[in-house]
Amino acid sequence: MARPRQFDEEQVLRAVRDQFWDAGYAATSLEDLMRVSGLGKGSLYGAFGDKHQLFLRALRSYTDTSGGYLREMLTSTPRALDALRAFVMAPVSDPGGAAARRGCLMANSTCELATTDPDVLAEARRTYEATTALVAECVVRAQGEGDLPADADPIETARALLAAQQGLVFMGRTGLGIDQLTATAGTLADRFLPDA
Repeated sequence: MARPRQFDEEQVLRAVRDQFWDAGYAATSLEDLMRVSGLGKGSLYGAFGDKHQLFLRALRSYTDTSGGYLREMLTSTPRALDALRAFVMAPVSDPGGAAARRGCLMANSTCELATTDPDVLAEARRTYEATTALVAECVVRAQGEGDLPADADPIETARALLAAQQGLVFMGRTGLGIDQLTATAGTLADRFLPDA
């Protein structure tokens, strides 16, 4: 009879997610994964499969969690325009700029792997389309509140906002100072989402 697992799968996924996030997929070794998870190779691969399968599970967990946070933020902010501005400003939302330097796990993984890994490309497309749909819903709400032009296409507006936000993520990864990055984020938000 198989023994019950003696570890928390979600805790292990968070630990390996952070390892992949900080080092990238290629630079993360099996030894790194065993060290951060506290598991041996047999337990790790027995529960999650090989490195690639483990990475995809951690990436999906990250994107699902991030999507849930995004939905909550976009729908719970009383004024839709404020929610959209917060979305654009998210990469510079922490005072020290650590989030901007670390980047987004999905964006980092897309840059590293999407041209060679069809599974990562599919996850990137799924994630960015889901994000676009959530932001577009918020754009429609902002239009209804009179804060955005009624004739603006919600999907195209959402894609433009996502491109602006992800541009900030990439600029942050280059080491651009948090003050310059915050100023750029403010300029983008003011241009796309002027506060009436």
